[in-house]
Amino acid sequence: MNGSNPPPVLCLMGPTAAGKTALALALHAQLPVELVSVDAAQVYRGMDIGTAKPSPEERARVPHRLIDICDPAEAYSAARFRADALREISAIVGAGRMPLLVGGTSFYFRALESGLSELPSADPEVRAQLAAEAARHGWPALHARLCDQDPASAARIDPHDAQRIQRALEIIALTGRTRTELGGAARRPPYRFVKLALWPADRAALHRRIAERFRLMLNQGLVAEVETLYRRGDLGPSLPSVRTVGYRQVWAYLSGALNYPDMVEKSIIATRQLAKRQLTWLRAERDVIRLDCQGADLEGAARRAIVERVAL
Repeated sequence: MNGSNPPPVLCLMGPTAAGKTALALALHAQLPVELVSVDAAQVYRGMDIGTAKPSPEERARVPHRLIDICDPAEAYSAARFRADALREISAIVGAGRMPLLVGGTSFYFRALESGLSELPSADPEVRAQLAAEAARHGWPALHARLCDQDPASAARIDPHDAQRIQRALEIIALTGRTRTELGGAARRPPYRFVKLALWPADRAALHRRIAERFRLMLNQGLVAEVETLYRRGDLGPSLPSVRTVGYRQVWAYLSGALNYPDMVEKSIIATRQLAKRQLTWLRAERDVIRLDCQGADLEGAARRAIVERVAL
């Protein structure tokens, strides 16, 4: 690696079900990279099938950092991810290797590269109050309130994204200022980010892949996996772990709020909506190298893009 430039950090982004894990494993076999997960759900232990974690065999062969690092009862945050990721990146670079960050949690990538604003810590009382209001009126109603109080944040948040709506309104309640007004602290780390995005040339094909993958998860035992969490007794639908796409719908099925066919349909629809949000974010991201995730030579295209931009 060229010592005259900041150390490179490779970022492999893309929508859910685009094939990021398979490509990352292939690149690990050919390039001096170490893998770091950028996934807000894969951090949780016991949530394996529904988060599409690499298999135990794959992880034994190729270690993935920042997987299985906290309990589902915890609320993992972008700030915690940034601290964890910077620690792992520093260790990888110090060992003379390149970090390859792999995942679909868009906000985590942005938080890592651009920094975070100095926002207040979570307040359980305020969150409980907002959750109670949402239970009575629905999250879209709270999103409408956010539109009045912080239009810029509301424009970036889906009306059904409970976690982000709750956090934006919590900040207003605690500080009297909006997240937009508080702004961001642009403390960029001393690295050069090389960003690759898996992009579906055929959106319908991605939708088919999403449906097929979810049905495979069901065959692999997703309902039993969620039932284990459900029966713990200390978890609930307000936690970020349980609100994960797929888990939220199976949880509703186990509680009797959904029948099985509706659970399957709603899970697939929610996953498609997640992919749409991920692609919307990627369109706005600067300096991204798009790779056709359905291309015949995806692995070769990714390797060439990396070699062109990094002195190996």
